[in-house]
Amino acid sequence: MREERRASWARWGTPEHAKPLPEAVAGLLKQVFDVTPPGPATALDAVAAPAPALAEPALAALVAVVGAEHVSTEAAERALHASGKSTPDLFHQRTGELPALPAAVVAPADHDQVLAVLAVCAEHRLAVVPFGGGTSVVGGLTPEADGHVTLDLRRLDRLVAVDPVSRTAVLQAGLPAPRADELLAEHGFTLGHVPQSYEYATIGGFAATRSSGQASAGYGRFDDMVVGLTVATPRGTISTGRAPASSAGPDLRRLFLGSEGAFGVITDVTVRVRPLAAERHYEGWRFESFADGVAAARRLAQDGPRPTVLRLSDEVETMLGAAGRGRGDGGCLLVVGHEGASVGHAVAQTAAVLRECGGQELGPEPGEQWAAHRFDAPYLRDALLDAGAFAETLETAAFWSALPGLYEAVREALFAALPVPSMVLCHVSHVYETGASLYFTVVTAYGDEPVARWQRAKAAANDAIIAAGGTISHHHGVGTEHRDWFAQEIGPLGVDVLRAVKRELDPAGVLNPGVLVEHRLVP
Repeated sequence: MREERRASWARWGTPEHAKPLPEAVAGLLKQVFDVTPPGPATALDAVAAPAPALAEPALAALVAVVGAEHVSTEAAERALHASGKSTPDLFHQRTGELPALPAAVVAPADHDQVLAVLAVCAEHRLAVVPFGGGTSVVGGLTPEADGHVTLDLRRLDRLVAVDPVSRTAVLQAGLPAPRADELLAEHGFTLGHVPQSYEYATIGGFAATRSSGQASAGYGRFDDMVVGLTVATPRGTISTGRAPASSAGPDLRRLFLGSEGAFGVITDVTVRVRPLAAERHYEGWRFESFADGVAAARRLAQDGPRPTVLRLSDEVETMLGAAGRGRGDGGCLLVVGHEGASVGHAVAQTAAVLRECGGQELGPEPGEQWAAHRFDAPYLRDALLDAGAFAETLETAAFWSALPGLYEAVREALFAALPVPSMVLCHVSHVYETGASLYFTVVTAYGDEPVARWQRAKAAANDAIIAAGGTISHHHGVGTEHRDWFAQEIGPLGVDVLRAVKRELDPAGVLNPGVLVEHRLVP
């Protein structure tokens, strides 16, 4: 089955796309953290994988559904599907100490085969984990059940239909994001959805986690783009989205968007598409402080004109980025991007607002540099891990009035929980009329038990997020790592509602047990 992989073992991406650390950053690491490069990572073929615990009747039933060539119990294939791409996941891969491996990796060809696989798994009480690009960073691919089946959706990879009159398209869930854009471009359209996981993530993953792309200010979040879904559940099919808007009861789309495979397997989505942009303009602006930059971003988000991309780095993130480019401007960098049929007027209007807010125009170079390197960060994380530095991220969002307190609370919690020295960087990359996101990056030395230490720091940050009025996740999702804080966010009655939905759609509890809400397999 493993004829093609979307990403490398124990790394974010493929070796040919690896990024070396800029010399200035490497020097800073050595000077500040005194890091020492670790030993080589465990090779994929050297991972100790126990024999798959899959009874012969269950294996035979899965083979009967998809064919023998699309069911793999090979150790390497199972290891590649055992976890996502968080830093703890990469540590487990590098050491070869993986959580429970799937018993089998199954690749159905279409919606009907997904339904049939779910029926087999429900009958044999096998947990099922949907797998797209494998980019989860919140434990979304590691269920709380042994001997599970990974449902790899790579064969559901087609652009099914384009409606140029309505400007919608039907995309299968396993379609990789870059390929989706290639296919849509042939019809003159784009999704405009470009998260940092873009190179490897899939359409179904975007929907299942309520993803938000770097151009969300202009194109919207992915869940805003979705006008219809087809979902396979152990009890049958649910199809949603008959019209652009409806008052026919609650919107079932919203039940499955963000459900992370716990309620069903999304097999295709109908999405709103936009014409390809004829013009693009990116530029940089400098603000004296993060607070000043946030005020300017709020002004644009609330009163306009709202750019397609609006991204503000705090002082530390700006400093590190400037060091990588051999610059040292100080302050905070705001990247502004406009895309559309004609952007000149919006560029001029935006510039007038930013000048009024105290911004200093830096010209196109910082914006173009960001656009050219927007996918570099996960590769640089690989380089940091290679050098002996621990790097990981977390994110949240809040209303504008709560944002300053949230920013300080999370920073304080992280610094209190992390060893000295450590760095905490932050940026705003998604804005709304009512609030914005905060995306934090932590850099420290490996030290002893780096994963356990990070888990303690992450828990402290999560506590701070809930106490300060933020959401536990703006776009990474819940998975298993955020589940306890998600329960606090929605309250006991909210948890009971979600459990009731799960019991109705998945009576045997086979769909991604432990993800989103605590729920285990029914014997």
